[in-house]
Amino acid sequence: MSDKTLRGGLTVVVTGASSGFGKGIVKQLSEEGANVVLAARRTKLIEELAKECGPNAVAVTTDISKEEDMARLFETAVSKFGKIDVWINNAALGIMGSFTEVPIKDLVRLVEINILGTMYGSHYALKHFKEQGKGTLINMSSFVSKVPLPYGAIYTGTKAAITSLSAGLYQEMKVEGRDDIHVCVVHPWVTDTPWTLHTGNYSGHELRFGPVDDPETVIKAVIGLIDKPQKSVDIGFKVKGTLASYKLAPGLVGKLNGAALLAMLRDAPEADVTSGSLHAPVAEGTEVSGELRQKMKRKLKGQEE
Repeated sequence: MSDKTLRGGLTVVVTGASSGFGKGIVKQLSEEGANVVLAARRTKLIEELAKECGPNAVAVTTDISKEEDMARLFETAVSKFGKIDVWINNAALGIMGSFTEVPIKDLVRLVEINILGTMYGSHYALKHFKEQGKGTLINMSSFVSKVPLPYGAIYTGTKAAITSLSAGLYQEMKVEGRDDIHVCVVHPWVTDTPWTLHTGNYSGHELRFGPVDDPETVIKAVIGLIDKPQKSVDIGFKVKGTLASYKLAPGLVGKLNGAALLAMLRDAPEADVTSGSLHAPVAEGTEVSGELRQKMKRKLKGQEE
């Protein structure tokens, strides 16, 4: 049973709160007594979750790629709770497929969401933290920011930008002597959330990856940064092993990873082209976990539909 007083008085902003990591983070922090500010485009979902969390939760419909939406998110959080202690830039999307087959408008849209969204959130959070003298900014990146993969070049590029942005901001706080302002960046492995349902897919095949990590592992790591901030966290042995091998033999590991990804895509059932949630949110994928592990188990058992 969670302790409702564990995080009493703590105010946390979480983007991408309608599913996946964001939803899981919000639920746990709320159970531990924190004030939570939920941001996502899917108004009904975050309003329902805020109601479930109780009076110390507020939902703010937010397109993170729009500066005016992020300003409203910030202003609502401060107006409702008086301050922000932790800001988690979790929301992001992806695109899979040959770079030259993806429409330019989708490539640009991904940059707007992943890079501009993280930049806007980081700007509002750090400015507020400087005024109050403390705070923790947590940015969600990915292991692919350090080990780029083919057929996801624009996604890996945006995640590399987030990792570099976070590192630069971390150093900036250190240089300015702001020891009570923390900037953290998180690098998870491919995780079993609904992200494949929201991803722009131009591969011609369903996105079925494995092995994938349990989302609870990432949620626990992110929340752990509130108590013990770290500059950068690589989550799980798959990430750590991949990064170590890539450092030793980048050409070989890059080639093998690319071949494995291509084989995985070609082995999956055919699928229609979709821009996913890039331009408008989709109804599917509303829980913390997705069905990637279940699909992989069915495949291994020869029960593929």
